[in-house]
Amino acid sequence: MSLFARSKRSGCSINMINSQITLSKINKYFKKNKVSISEIQKYLKKKGFIISKKKDEKEENNLGSLARTLLSSLIIITIFSIAPLVNDITKKNRIFSKNFENNSKNSLKVLIENKEVKIDEDLNSKFLFEDVLQFDEQPVDTVRLSASTIEELFKSTDYNLNDVRKNKLVKPISLTLLPSEIKQIENAKKRKNLFIQIILPLVIKENNKIKSDRNKLFNILNKSKNTLAENNWLNSKFKQYGVVNKNLLTLKIRMDEVPVSMAIAQAAKETGWGTSRFAQEGNALFGQWTWSGEGIKPAGADDGTTHKVMKFKVLQASVKAYQRNLNTHSTYKNFRSARAELRNENKKLDSIALTEHLDKYAETGKEYVRILQQIIRQNNLEDFDDAKLLPSSIDLESLI
Repeated sequence: MSLFARSKRSGCSINMINSQITLSKINKYFKKNKVSISEIQKYLKKKGFIISKKKDEKEENNLGSLARTLLSSLIIITIFSIAPLVNDITKKNRIFSKNFENNSKNSLKVLIENKEVKIDEDLNSKFLFEDVLQFDEQPVDTVRLSASTIEELFKSTDYNLNDVRKNKLVKPISLTLLPSEIKQIENAKKRKNLFIQIILPLVIKENNKIKSDRNKLFNILNKSKNTLAENNWLNSKFKQYGVVNKNLLTLKIRMDEVPVSMAIAQAAKETGWGTSRFAQEGNALFGQWTWSGEGIKPAGADDGTTHKVMKFKVLQASVKAYQRNLNTHSTYKNFRSARAELRNENKKLDSIALTEHLDKYAETGKEYVRILQQIIRQNNLEDFDDAKLLPSSIDLESLI
C-alpha cells in the first residue's frame, strides 16, 4: 500500500514512495522519536494535507482489462449480427442497379450536349418490327369501302374537319383500307379532306399508345425500386425500340410521339393523297423500304434493285411501322434530338421545326422538307396537333 499526501490549496499530490522515504525508515523514525501515526496525520491536516490510500495499480489494470474485453466482445457480436442484413441489402441493390440504372433525373439538355455520353447511338434491329408484324397478322375485317360509303359514314357520325378544328375532338373511326375511288374524286379539296379524315384517327390512336407507354415509363423512373412486372415491361420496350445495354435515357428519347400534322403531311406526300399504287395495293402510307419480307417492287426499278416498299394488311400497321422507323433509325437521330430538346424545354412539338431534320427521308433532301412544310401550311394541318380521339365503344366497354 502507498501513502499519498495531497494539498488542499495547490491540489497537488506527493507520493511518499517517490520521495525516497520508505515505509521502514518512517517506522524507525516513529519509534526513535516516539511519534505515533495519528500525531503525524494531525500534523499534516493542520498543514493542509490529506492522507489517502492509493488503489492498487494491478487491481485497476485488471478492472480496465475486463471492461475493454466486454466492450470488444459486444462490438464483435453486433458486427456479426448485422453483417447478413447489410449483405442482403447490398446484394438486392446491386441486382437492381445491374438491370436498370436510373439516370433520368439528370438534365436531358446537358446530356445531349455532352459528346462523351453515348445516348441514342446503337440499335438492335432484331425485334424492332416484331410487334408491328404481329399486329398486322391479327384477323380483322378488311372490307374495302367505297369513297361514297365512307363519306356517308362520316356524315352520319357528324365527323367533319371543321368541327375538329373547333372542338379538337376526333371520332374514333378506324378504316383498314383506303377507298379505291379516292383518285377519281376530281375536287382536290374534297379528296384531301377525305384522306385526312381517314388518316387522322389512325395517327392519334398510335400517338395515344406511345403517350400511355411514356407515362408508364416516367412512373417507373420516379420509383426507387421496380416490380418484376415493371422490369419485364421495360425489357419488352427495350426490344421494341432497339435499345442496347438497357439505357433508360435512350428509351426515353425514342419512346415519343410524332406530331400529327407532320405524319399527315408525309402520308400525303408519299401516297399522292392516297392515290399511289403502294397505298392502294399495300396500305403503304409512308413509302418505307424493306430488303426482306413482303413488299412491292417500284415500277421502273433497275434489275439489280433489291429493295421493295413495305406492304401491310391494314393501314394502322403502316402508321405503327412509320413511327417506329422515325423513333429508332439512326438516320433520324437529329429529329429525335430536336424533339427531346423541345420536351426538355416544355415546348410544344413544332412540326415545321422538326421537319427540318427529315431531309434524309427522301433523295430530294431539302426540297422534300420544303414540300412537307408547304403541305402543312397550305392545309392548316397544325390545327390537328392537339386534337383528341374520342373513346370507341370497345374502350367504353372496357371501363364497365
